[in-house]
Amino acid sequence: MRRGLLTFAGVAAAATAYLLGWPVPADPVAWQPPPTPGYAGPHAVNDRLTRLQHLDLGSEVGPEHVVARPDGWLYVAVASGKILRLRPDGSAREVVVNTGGRPLGFDFDAEGALVIADPLYGEHGALLKAGGSGPSARLQVLADRVDGDPLRYVDAVVVARDGKIYFTDASRRFGPKQWGGTFPASVLDILEHQSTGRLLEHDPATGRTRVLVAGLCFPNGLALSQDGSHLFLNETGEYRVWKVSVQADRLDARQLAAGSPQAQVLLSNLPGYPDNLMRGRDGRLWVGLAKPRGAFIDNNAQRPWLRRLALRLPKALWPVPPAYGHVFAFDESGRVLADLQDPSGVYPETTAVTETEDRLYIQSLHAKTLGWLDRKSAGL
Repeated sequence: MRRGLLTFAGVAAAATAYLLGWPVPADPVAWQPPPTPGYAGPHAVNDRLTRLQHLDLGSEVGPEHVVARPDGWLYVAVASGKILRLRPDGSAREVVVNTGGRPLGFDFDAEGALVIADPLYGEHGALLKAGGSGPSARLQVLADRVDGDPLRYVDAVVVARDGKIYFTDASRRFGPKQWGGTFPASVLDILEHQSTGRLLEHDPATGRTRVLVAGLCFPNGLALSQDGSHLFLNETGEYRVWKVSVQADRLDARQLAAGSPQAQVLLSNLPGYPDNLMRGRDGRLWVGLAKPRGAFIDNNAQRPWLRRLALRLPKALWPVPPAYGHVFAFDESGRVLADLQDPSGVYPETTAVTETEDRLYIQSLHAKTLGWLDRKSAGL
């Protein structure tokens, strides 16, 4: 009995020493989240997203970003590093380009060339341009650093009518290349909450890349206003959506609590983590909430030591909220226009919506199919 007790005490002491002292990559800081609103008002619980139908992607997973082109083709970025092209019924699926990394966001320039945000390309990720398509596609690095500082988590991208490219560098601390992939790196950054992300502009005419806004906690999805004068930006770690002038220059989001003429919070205190952001039809902008807010993260925002302790657990035990499907649309004034949910979370990590004339295609970080709804089922 005595030997058993001594063994148990030794194991307990070793476990305690590990949980309290083992080094972790993140250095969490205290912050103040707004009280969670729960699912109420325009985001009241519903089951409109449970009616999804599915397009087969073969062996591919993670249709993280989807673009519908005027000719009817769908372009889909998947986890293998490929951007696929397929018909709306899922047929004629083919590979347009394979970056060898993980395209998270992409857009088309005026010539129809793909501009791709890939945080796993090359040494630490880059903003890319693809010349041609298929196996012969040539990849050109447009930007992999700004002011000499490497871009560590290139995430979302949108091309303006004047050719300028706006994109996000979600974290200067945790790049997917070094920290086990896109999802683990995002968890580390959000739990740490040092707000090192940036909104950037690249001008292909000059080759210059500049900072519009810094001090963001995992800036993610990005879309242009209809007149091209502003950007809508998801700040994942702060549960909010910004409206930022394209003329903004080196603003610090941490000093803009009350907003400024060039950057204002349009939507705040969302019930989940906003991921991608896509323009829809009739003035709509669509946001996907990849996860609901987690009580552990909110309740321990003022306890950096406890969040640090949580990161010493196996990754399977990290305080990641459960799956909960949720997408919604808003207009440029911030008014919520539609809200679709699947509390069961069967279709994992709903990152955004691509809206066409007759369908909504639901993006996802880890799904094995491309989900879709007809407009009637979506209540539009």
